[in-house]
Amino acid sequence: MADAAVAGFTEITGSSPEVAARYLQLTDGNLETAMQLYFENGGADIQPESTPPQPQFPVSRSPPLAPPPPPSSRPSRPSRPPGYEDEHGVVHLDSDDDYSYTHEGGTNIPVRTSHQSASSASRTPQPAGLSTFDDDEAMARRLQEEFYAGAEGFGPADESGVRAPLARTTETLVEPGVDLGFDINDGLDDAVMSQLRARQRARAGRPGIFNQRPISSSIWNQDDPSSHRASLAEATGGASNASSKSSMLAEMYRPPFEIMSKLPWDLARDEGRENMRWLLVNIQDASVFDCQVLNRDLWKNQGVMDTVKEHFIFLQYSKDDPRGSQYIQYYFPGVDVQDNYPHIAIVDPRTGEQVKAWTGPPVIKPSDFLMQVHEFLDRYSLDHTVRNPVARRKPEVKPERKLETMTEEEMLEMALKNSLESQTQNNNVKGRHEDPDDLTRSIGDIKGKGKGKASSLDDDMNVDAETNGQQQQEQAEDSHHQNPTFASISPNKPHTEPNPDPATVTRIQFRHPTGRVIRRFNLSDPVRRIYEWLKASPLSEDKAGVEFELVSMGQNLIGMLDVSISDAGLKNGTVMIGFVED
Repeated sequence: MADAAVAGFTEITGSSPEVAARYLQLTDGNLETAMQLYFENGGADIQPESTPPQPQFPVSRSPPLAPPPPPSSRPSRPSRPPGYEDEHGVVHLDSDDDYSYTHEGGTNIPVRTSHQSASSASRTPQPAGLSTFDDDEAMARRLQEEFYAGAEGFGPADESGVRAPLARTTETLVEPGVDLGFDINDGLDDAVMSQLRARQRARAGRPGIFNQRPISSSIWNQDDPSSHRASLAEATGGASNASSKSSMLAEMYRPPFEIMSKLPWDLARDEGRENMRWLLVNIQDASVFDCQVLNRDLWKNQGVMDTVKEHFIFLQYSKDDPRGSQYIQYYFPGVDVQDNYPHIAIVDPRTGEQVKAWTGPPVIKPSDFLMQVHEFLDRYSLDHTVRNPVARRKPEVKPERKLETMTEEEMLEMALKNSLESQTQNNNVKGRHEDPDDLTRSIGDIKGKGKGKASSLDDDMNVDAETNGQQQQEQAEDSHHQNPTFASISPNKPHTEPNPDPATVTRIQFRHPTGRVIRRFNLSDPVRRIYEWLKASPLSEDKAGVEFELVSMGQNLIGMLDVSISDAGLKNGTVMIGFVED
């Protein structure tokens, strides 16, 4: 783990492993804090100390004491030392130094107190036995005066060394049942504690290069470089001003403030319902570097930004952000599992249902993300008249075999599996978050679904030639009932992928009941070329000769056979393949 942290530190900062080890040792192995400290110090090395530094007391100038009154106004008093040491080494102190006494004439004579004695003792010669004690007391007094003079909330001292009085404060004690303008059942204690916890979390999140605070999106749209640098410094708490490299990294890993919404969860749902826009949620963990890669590569992609602005309300929360606590509570129970990051999800604003999710490494590429998002927009709609796909039941788990029938290798494999499951339960680690959209594809579209049991392994191996011949005969009969336009497409023209060229070639993703495939086509090729490829090279042997439909953005492509792929809007797009079966 330490080697991985050193490698990650050197990869990001470009420093040597020795410097990385010193910063990580200084921060107890916390990679984020170590990098933050490195950039704040301008990349300076931390040299180890040979000997610990000796503590030094701060030297401060004591405020001048009030001038003593004229000698004529002070009555005389017996002169005696504040203490003396006898021949046995015993120090004798006069208790009269601690209070005043009365003169013979009845006049109160002010005498020095212990406070004044210490001051005068520091200025006059003292016996050898008392010098150390008086020096310590004077030092303590000087430190105390410095502390109170610089303490927060106390006024500055005037010319005579007397500080200003304390500012007046007013507090009100309220009993639990007092009427404060709201219902007592609103939960005053819970609301107060919630606010306190929220403020504590807000204070704990120190802004930095990898933990930038939200800034108004309009600021990032300015073209003035100086304004942009000032905004970046405000977002990073000044960390981006440490060096040019720090500024470059801060800009590289800056969150997508341009497309982020600052609305709370409930208000974001209301806006999504009114404007018919999906909620796109991104939960981040600042200690997981893949989340930073998401900000660097995915959210700064222009195609992704345009798609998000058009169809979504984008919400990005840190896992400790109070604004995202409601989402985490309902949709993301594995928030503390690092394997669940980065986490992206789409939520229906009408029903609050999480309909799609991308969870865990590796970080999805912008091209793949765009394909999957456009495919999602093809299959799902916020129009109340359109029926969205529903989750299907997962395939039943096969019953476990009895130990008597297992081989030694199978028994060992089962023991290892049970051990891992037990360890996971003991550590209270929740499983990896699943994509709800995958549940809509868990069972393929097959004939007679729900009307029979799945065939066993023995049944599959005992399929005779008569059944195969019957299936081929059924496929031949189905071909006579195909759409005339579909039947006119040649099935003998295989497809050869062109060489990659962004100017003339595009990638198209094809989704079918059992998975997906990606193929390259020329932008000038007609849509008919796609049909010819699928007819000549069926995706599976059992689908050979079966009529199919190609749908993109809710439109059937059978009516666009002579339109070019570019004009049909299929560049970097997704096409759904559906088989027409009785």
